[in-house]
Amino acid sequence: MKILLHVIFFISFCILSYAQEEPIAIPSYSIIGWDSLTGDMGVAIVSKFPCVGSIIPYAKASVGVIVTQSIPNPDFGDYGIKMLERGIDAQHVIEELIKNTNIYQLQFAALDVNGNTYAYTDNSCKQYAGHLFNKSYSVQGVELRDASVLRAMATTFEITQGDLAERLLAAIESGAKANGEQSGEISACILVVRENGGFNEQSDRFIDIRVDNDSLPVKKLRRIYEIWQEKFLIDSRLKSIIKFNKGKKYFAAEIEKKRLVVLFNAQLKRRPDDPDLLKKIAWTLATNDLDPLQALELAKRAIKLSPERLDIISTLAECHYKMKHYEEAIAIGSELIKRDPSNETYWKQLQKFREAKEKTQ
Repeated sequence: MKILLHVIFFISFCILSYAQEEPIAIPSYSIIGWDSLTGDMGVAIVSKFPCVGSIIPYAKASVGVIVTQSIPNPDFGDYGIKMLERGIDAQHVIEELIKNTNIYQLQFAALDVNGNTYAYTDNSCKQYAGHLFNKSYSVQGVELRDASVLRAMATTFEITQGDLAERLLAAIESGAKANGEQSGEISACILVVRENGGFNEQSDRFIDIRVDNDSLPVKKLRRIYEIWQEKFLIDSRLKSIIKFNKGKKYFAAEIEKKRLVVLFNAQLKRRPDDPDLLKKIAWTLATNDLDPLQALELAKRAIKLSPERLDIISTLAECHYKMKHYEEAIAIGSELIKRDPSNETYWKQLQKFREAKEKTQ
């Protein structure tokens, strides 16, 4: 019995001692940002701690972003988002978070729906720690080489063109370079929120990518982002264009169209002779009335590369139809039926071409 009591006492002592240790600080640097053209809000983070994306960032579309760094606390993230949701601006949210804690080594940053930012770095944060904030963005970090890391991120964000994700990624790439290759980062993440902008319109997570344990987390994050762009982001952008137009946000819709074309051009530059890519982009540009003329040229190039593929021939017919070249579209559609008479899609496509021509007569 005495032995059992000693064991229980020892375990209790260990638990109590462990509980009294200071919380774990997470070396990291981050940027939060706002896109005034589309309303997107987001955050990108790099850390020496694994799985940083599950700990530091909090964001809600059309509400705001919170990061809790150094010694992060999920309660602060949730509480901060709730305050932003009530319309409290970024500065007052941070001041309220500071007031409601007695933990030191804290670093906070907030972004509200109007693009206002505010940040706070406790004097007790380890090594070099600090922040810089401006309208539409804030950069912050702890255990950095020096202030050049923050300056590099801020400058890069300001001068980089394009959508928010591209600017956030470029910023942390500059930060990683300034912090040095031997700085020990192993995880990185990017989170951009847009109302119903997530996969299949089922969430607000327009972009949510994490690298949890890798020797080159920022480079890997960029590679995964490029894959995400091609596989899923095109569809999300097209749906956003429709929603922007329905909500009478015509300027945002036009901006999104232009960014989509820039994305396509970047893909074509990397893979100019990929018939699948040419077909996909041609179909998207034509059927969404983004650039029917360029769509036709891309479809023609795809045909030269793969002249026997019926799916590419069908895309060429659709491009002619969108250019109101009904005779050409009907001729190509008729050829498709000859080659594959059982294909119901080709029959429907040909009927559409014929009906369009009849309306012009």
